[in-house]
Amino acid sequence: MMFDAKGFMQSVPQQPGVYRMLNAKGIVIYVGKAKNLKKRLSSYFRAQVDSIKTRALVSQIAQVELTLTHSETEALLLENNLIKAHRPKYNILLRDDKSYPYIILTDHKHPRLMSHRGARSVKGQYFGPYPNAGAVWQSLKLMQKIFPIRQCEDSYYQARTRPCLQYQLKLCSAPCVGKISDTDYQEQVRLARLFLTGKDQQIIADLVQQMEQASQELAFEKAARLRDQIQALRRVQEQQSVSGDHEEMDVIGFCFMHGVAAVHVLFIRQHKVIGSKTYFPKLPANTSEEEILPAFLMQFYLQRMGGQQVPKDIVLGKLPQGKEALQTAISELAGRKVQLNSVQRGEKARYLELANKNARIACDGKVSQSQKVRLGYQALSALFQPRAALNQMECFDISHTMGQETIASCVVFDEKGANKTLYRRYNVKGVTAGDDYAAMDFALQKRYGKLTDESLLPDLVVIDGGKGQLQRAIDFFSSANFDRLPLLMGVAKGEGRKPGLETLLIPGQPDIHLPVEHPALHLIQQIRDEAHRFAITGHRNKRGKALLKSPLEQISGIGPKRRQALLQFLGGMQGVQQASVEELSKVPGISRQQAESIYQQLHSK
Repeated sequence: MMFDAKGFMQSVPQQPGVYRMLNAKGIVIYVGKAKNLKKRLSSYFRAQVDSIKTRALVSQIAQVELTLTHSETEALLLENNLIKAHRPKYNILLRDDKSYPYIILTDHKHPRLMSHRGARSVKGQYFGPYPNAGAVWQSLKLMQKIFPIRQCEDSYYQARTRPCLQYQLKLCSAPCVGKISDTDYQEQVRLARLFLTGKDQQIIADLVQQMEQASQELAFEKAARLRDQIQALRRVQEQQSVSGDHEEMDVIGFCFMHGVAAVHVLFIRQHKVIGSKTYFPKLPANTSEEEILPAFLMQFYLQRMGGQQVPKDIVLGKLPQGKEALQTAISELAGRKVQLNSVQRGEKARYLELANKNARIACDGKVSQSQKVRLGYQALSALFQPRAALNQMECFDISHTMGQETIASCVVFDEKGANKTLYRRYNVKGVTAGDDYAAMDFALQKRYGKLTDESLLPDLVVIDGGKGQLQRAIDFFSSANFDRLPLLMGVAKGEGRKPGLETLLIPGQPDIHLPVEHPALHLIQQIRDEAHRFAITGHRNKRGKALLKSPLEQISGIGPKRRQALLQFLGGMQGVQQASVEELSKVPGISRQQAESIYQQLHSK
């Protein structure tokens, strides 16, 4: 049933608000805002619409829902929340939704310096944000050499009875065991706080004054420590790049080519460039260049950032449409005035040129990679007789150590490359240890056994293995009740497992050996290697957890409290294993019957 646009438009008010467009299944496919809803929505339903994207969107509309707001700014905030909640098909989306890492100076008697990501659940003073975890780690490592403030976990700090190795290396002042007075420790905390807010010169002036006072009091050891601290700070000042007169700002570079957009953000805090990061927003087909940057800014600052995270100045090459409303919305969330600026000269222009250059390089790389993937798909489809139309493929791999802790992986590639949101790992259970064929059966059954929507089937299923494992996939799909079956391919390793010597196995066709430079082989190697990486990472994690598991956890009837009593009373796991039944029965809470059971299970072959 077609949407009655004419009847709908008669009841649309000329007020600010947000509209949600839904398809026949009731799924939100687009969210938009408007200063005047009637004027904005009427542009979708004109007789002549130039945009291909808009025509495709309108053809799927079955229902439009409205929410009125008091202002355009309020509409912008609501639009952002709805996009985040529904992630509509036709909206530009910022796929990387991780929060930024911070450095925290905790609110303890002896404050701790630590990194933190996520909600502000830890009490203390937050500094940042930093563009990535590496920048935080480098800052913490640097500060550890200058300010001997603890960075250890609270549980470790509370359990110390003597100084740890960090104290011996002069990286911590050991407040846990009283090697430094509370007054002196708080002074180091004060200096660290000044350092994190960019007040290096004030720190050096304070340290010089303290060093001179110590010399006058003949406290030469203290004066020497202060001298070393001053020298370390001065070396840091020489190494760090300074951004001139601007205390904090984000400089945003932008590039759009061949349907790929790259946004490069330079982060400047406390007069220093603390890092940068490139983002690739997910774009619907036929998206215009003018739509991208406003959508990115809205999601980047209204979803990802809040409060003191937002800098006072955001520098752009070109101001976006609706600048005033966006600027007001960001300022309201930040609790202070935030400016969106476009610059042509001066220091900010030089930073903008650098950000744009990084965006162009990133965009070139992404386009080049996309072209390689596209060429790989074209070359791969030509290997099948008759030629196949390939858009999505999935690859399976099995990983284990001598049959133990078996993991099956499934990775997904589409025309844009790896689609990591669809990756899956499976803990293989109920099969003979080391039976890769049965493990492949298990993985295929998990992935496709309960699939009811055949549109979710890939065009090609790749099996990392030889003819035996490929035959298991053939048997599985032959018995599956699907009207449309995916194509199958096995990838057998070459002599010495050398890349480029792989044999491609396609049911009903002779074995295929492609030249090393063949684009189809490159694509197959890429998805095979990704499936192997994903499987072995999961296997190592599972194996690591198994190694850390105590043998006592396998004994029925022995809970956490009894396990703790056994380990404490007998001096650890080695003592438990060496104990006799009589010794085990003397542990508080362990009966004679339980002691016999523990002894038998620990010593049974």
